[in-house]
Amino acid sequence: MKELNFDAAVIGGGAAGMAAARELDAAGFSVVIIEREERLGGILGQCIHNGFGLIEFNEELTGPEFAERMQERIEGTGIRTFTGATVMEMDARAEIKTLYCYSASLGVLRLNARAVVLAMGCRERNRGNIRIPGDRPAGVYTAGLAQRLVNIEGLVPGKNAVIIGSGDIGLIMARRMSWVGCKVHAVVEILPYPSGLTRNIVQCLNDFGIPLYLSHLTTRIIGRERVEGVEITPIENGALMHEKAFVIPCDTVLLSVGLVPENELSKGAGVELNPMTGGPMVDSMLMTNVPGVFACGNVLHVHDLVDYVAEEARRAGANVARWLKGAKPAREARLKSGPNVRYLAPSRVDLDGDNKLYLRTLIVKNGASLEVKVNNRVVKTRKLAHIQPSEMITVELGPKDLESAAGLPDPTVEVAIV
Repeated sequence: MKELNFDAAVIGGGAAGMAAARELDAAGFSVVIIEREERLGGILGQCIHNGFGLIEFNEELTGPEFAERMQERIEGTGIRTFTGATVMEMDARAEIKTLYCYSASLGVLRLNARAVVLAMGCRERNRGNIRIPGDRPAGVYTAGLAQRLVNIEGLVPGKNAVIIGSGDIGLIMARRMSWVGCKVHAVVEILPYPSGLTRNIVQCLNDFGIPLYLSHLTTRIIGRERVEGVEITPIENGALMHEKAFVIPCDTVLLSVGLVPENELSKGAGVELNPMTGGPMVDSMLMTNVPGVFACGNVLHVHDLVDYVAEEARRAGANVARWLKGAKPAREARLKSGPNVRYLAPSRVDLDGDNKLYLRTLIVKNGASLEVKVNNRVVKTRKLAHIQPSEMITVELGPKDLESAAGLPDPTVEVAIV
């Protein structure tokens, strides 16, 4: 078993992993990226549609182009990369963390590091997670798998498709499947509003005349050997209207029913997880409850834009560098999700530094207001023209915003939407 030592190890070579590693390298620390795929970039490699990079690069890029730009930033640096290597176990109990990695070409690696950055991204929820009744016929895919089959493998999953869930991957695949000659008969969403970005509703459904059934539940997948159709039941006033159920014939079903942070490795290392996001609980430095273990990107909470992933990961990398030099937040306050806020990330704020918070709302509303309170006293407000759960909201808080928390024994900062 080969053993190597680094100041920091980054698990995951997507946008988050590369951005965090670049910050650590720039600060003069030795860093390694471990990526289970054969190349860096993560899921971006199969996302051939545009819409990436408008914030990070001030230019509209495809997913592979965004990944290439990120790779260019780490070329010529001292960052060590191991691709085709999977971290199977992490021992984070001691001051020096140990990662055990398996690689077809390199064998077993033992990597030791003073700090670890979790940047493993997320995975799709599947049929087992949502328990759709019916047999187990061929032709049922997650939208991301279908995306890989079409964009990477050059295979078309079927000729007549129904997409369950209106997440962004499903919306994008509605357009992509239409382009390769598949008839997409409908997108079915259980909620009364879409789960994806508005631009994807317009560009991927409206422009192609694909119906979107809101407040409808897929109550059965029909077919024994191959999918033959799906039964769709409307929801009215919270109740299933079985007498109004109808069947859409199809041979393919794509599931776009949400993403889950990849945190099996985190749990095994004793990292506390947030029940609302499925990602780690982190402080204002993006450090978990395990000292020296940090998290960023979609493994922390599912972002709507990869640009935000890179932005958050840069802060994580900079914070790891500060921590390796001995820095700690001087004073912190606990963050609380107020009315109409589903979650906040991170879980704490630094009262003496600059903070950037990410949150998702529980409601769809025009003309909303965001309020920040310190122990029930409003310290900051902001008008929001339109909000919906699919679009992330960011908030910046500095020492002046939080100065009223000075001297309080256990201050709480609450963010609400009214």
